[in-house]
Amino acid sequence: MAQDDDSFIREVNEELRSDQFRGAWQRYGRIVIAVAVLIVVGTAGYRGYEYWNTHNSSQSGDRFLAALKLASENKNDEALAAFGALEKDGSGAYPVLAKLRAGSVQQSKGDATGAIATFSAVGKDAKAPQSMRDLARMRAAWLLIDNGTYEQVAVEVQTMAVPANPLANSAREALGLAAYKAGKIAQAKEWFQQIANDASAPRNVANRAQIMLDNIASSGKAP
Repeated sequence: MAQDDDSFIREVNEELRSDQFRGAWQRYGRIVIAVAVLIVVGTAGYRGYEYWNTHNSSQSGDRFLAALKLASENKNDEALAAFGALEKDGSGAYPVLAKLRAGSVQQSKGDATGAIATFSAVGKDAKAPQSMRDLARMRAAWLLIDNGTYEQVAVEVQTMAVPANPLANSAREALGLAAYKAGKIAQAKEWFQQIANDASAPRNVANRAQIMLDNIASSGKAP
């Protein structure tokens, strides 16, 4: 009899669990299904995005190489058009790289004004990596030595002429040359002296700075 009671109790418990499961499924089944669908769709979407991003980056790389080839063949107008298109709809870092190369093509064409504007724009692009921005500003500054004023050069690179910046001595050299060209001999001497005093300055940059310091000293134009 006790066995029959135990069997009966187990059957009742199983029915209760079954009823509870059915009730819970009726109440939450749609939510469970929705969550499962979201997980599947989310995973598929992420994989799809990875493929799309890789595919686009690969295409942008091919287009960048094709534009470089045009530039190497001195097909400057075609190269500029290709770089311009890549700047508009390329992926990853290629739009910034395309703009930098476009500036180089403009420079090789003799369009210093256009190249300066292009490099300066990259230098101000908050979306571009800092290293690329600094390089672009440096390119603009060196062109401005012959095509602008000392003040314009200073706007581009004076904030870079500090010990913590890896391009500090290049910035100082650009500032020194621009100041010398503008007749600001005392400022030029100061910039070149900073290079000469910096033990970490590249040897070629330090040698050029010393030559300029010697020229300034022999000219008697600065204290």
